[in-house]
Amino acid sequence: MGRRPAGFGFGRGGRGPDFMGGSGLPGGRKLSSSDLQLVILAFLEKQRAHGYELIRAIERQSNGFYVPSPGVIYPALTALEDIGRAAAEPDGNRKLYQMTDAGRQHLEANRESAEATLETLSRIGSRMEEVREAFAGLYAVDPDAADEFHRASYALKHTLLQARHFTPDEARRIAAILERTVSEITSVISRKPS
Repeated sequence: MGRRPAGFGFGRGGRGPDFMGGSGLPGGRKLSSSDLQLVILAFLEKQRAHGYELIRAIERQSNGFYVPSPGVIYPALTALEDIGRAAAEPDGNRKLYQMTDAGRQHLEANRESAEATLETLSRIGSRMEEVREAFAGLYAVDPDAADEFHRASYALKHTLLQARHFTPDEARRIAAILERTVSEITSVISRKPS
């Protein structure tokens, strides 16, 4: 079976994060609850942490692209406590969380999915940093052009995310269109003023 292109249904069947479904990440910037719990366990495996520290760790992992809110992190931590995969002890007016043996077993059984989620967060964060750097120069030169570029980029990304259920023939046609588009963009970029 051929490798599924990243971004089109990636993560179904436990192979990585569900970034495209109802909890999708790029548009809604949210992990599914099971993926978030695995990410939390992966961080707790390294050291005990407060909820706020976990938020910052995930933010660093994604280079600022994904920052889970307290309203997302704390219910995930409570769920992990309720099912016995994490335990909390009072630490002043906060709770300090650690992974339990059940959490360690669950993480080990789902290690591939946890690592895929962490790697994807890291990869998306890295790409977003490249985009931020590219936009920084364009915004300084012509803010209107930068806004047009951003809107077009977003429209393309949104369209591709919506078109994740297409036939192999449609996928080939879309790939051909994208290849022509990349070629045309490369041609525009490579033209240097004399």
